[in-house]
This record gives sequence, C-alpha cells and structure tokens, in this order.
Amino acid sequence: MKEIMNLGLKLLLISLIAALSLGYVNEITKDKIAEQRAIANERARKAVQPEADSFNEIDISKIDDDLVVEGFEAVKDDLTIGYVFKTLPKGYGGGVEVIVGISNGAITGVRIGSHNETPGLGAKSTDESFYSQYENMKANQEIGVSKIQKSNSEIQAISGATITSKAVTTGVNSATKAYNALVQ
Repeated sequence: MKEIMNLGLKLLLISLIAALSLGYVNEITKDKIAEQRAIANERARKAVQPEADSFNEIDISKIDDDLVVEGFEAVKDDLTIGYVFKTLPKGYGGGVEVIVGISNGAITGVRIGSHNETPGLGAKSTDESFYSQYENMKANQEIGVSKIQKSNSEIQAISGATITSKAVTTGVNSATKAYNALVQ
C-alpha cells in the first residue's frame, strides 16, 4: 500500500509540474499567437482585395447568415471599393475559413484560412488552381460545384474532396449573399 501511495504522489507531482509549465508557456505565447493570427488575417484580406489601402470592420449582426463571421469594408483613398467577408462553413474535417473579396458585383478573390481537411485531398483547397476558379464570378448568382465540367456559374470540384469543394463554395455563396444584402 505504501508503494502505491508513493507512486501516486510521484505521478501527482509530475502532472502538477507539467500542468504549470504548460500554463506558463501558454501565458507567455498567447499575445504573440494572437498577433500572428491578426497578421495572417490582414494578409488574406489584402490578397482578396489587393487594391485596398485599409479595411474597416463592419457590423455583421444585420446579415442573416450564421456562416459569415467577419466583414470588412475595403477602402482606397477614403472610398469604399468593395468588401471582404470571412465565412466558416463545415467541411469534411470541420470548419473551413473562407475569405472572400467582392467589388463591383464580382468576386475579386478567395483564400482559405485555417482548416482541418485531409492532407493531399481537401487541403488542396488552399492551392491557387482551386480557389482562383471563383475569381470574376458574379456575386448575384449562386455558384455550384461540378465533378466533371464546369459552367460559368460552377467550379470544378477537387477530385476526391467533393465535400471540401462544396464547403468552400457554400462559404463563397454566403459571402455573396452578405454582399448583396449590404449593397441593396
């Protein structure tokens, strides 16, 4: 019995030291992690609205779509030139961050942020060959996904990752609906 108590105390001490160490490391790195996320978000906004000088956050509470999690006005020379929306549709591996830029009724760019999609399949959504399909599509039409051949209102699905392709497209469609609600 004494051996079991001794072993239990040793395990408790090791666990306590490990927990305190993890808490300390988390505390000293959380600000740096938040800063890096903010930089990555700014880069994604700039990638989908390259003409913009700055971005002003907008109130998305009036947008009737739960997938839209952030919205920004793209500003150049103190004039609004478009919008950027971040949506969070559900893909095969969970939530997929989809950042969409829209100006003058057309999609200016799409980028994929954090995701947990399958490496080599759904993760191909971050490849330019996939997300560039959305560029210049009209924001007033529903975009679809095709496994075989795409039309003017469809994108070609990633082979073996149709769920991810549909999730990204759902995110893009939510962004276009938000855009249309704002400009009308």
